[in-house]
Amino acid sequence: MAEQEQGFVVRDRRASGGSDAPPPPASTAQQTPTASASPAEASHEDHLLPVNFSSFVISLGSSSLMLMGERLDPQQQPIPVNLPQAKEIIDLLSVLEEKTKGNLTSEEQTVLRDMLYALRMKYVTLASPK
Repeated sequence: MAEQEQGFVVRDRRASGGSDAPPPPASTAQQTPTASASPAEASHEDHLLPVNFSSFVISLGSSSLMLMGERLDPQQQPIPVNLPQAKEIIDLLSVLEEKTKGNLTSEEQTVLRDMLYALRMKYVTLASPK
């Protein structure tokens, strides 16, 4: 009889306090946000943008803006300006623009083009000597 190779098992012990007991079996039915989350968490999930190309570009652009000193929320603590890291995100979006050329909807192209324009203008303003 041929021997079967047995793979390894990964057990996450963070939530179980370190015991080796297997976690309870997960149900096969998906839970709705209201069934598994508190009302505050469920209402927060309702306000999230759907994950798509445009929201991805907006997320990266927002990160770059924050690294250039923009406060997207007036109550947010200011983040120290980090132009090299902001430029890295701008360069990443530029690569994304080049690699997705011809494969985006007109809306996605507009979001990416406009975000890159705004980020580049802000970067040039901050990086130029005064």
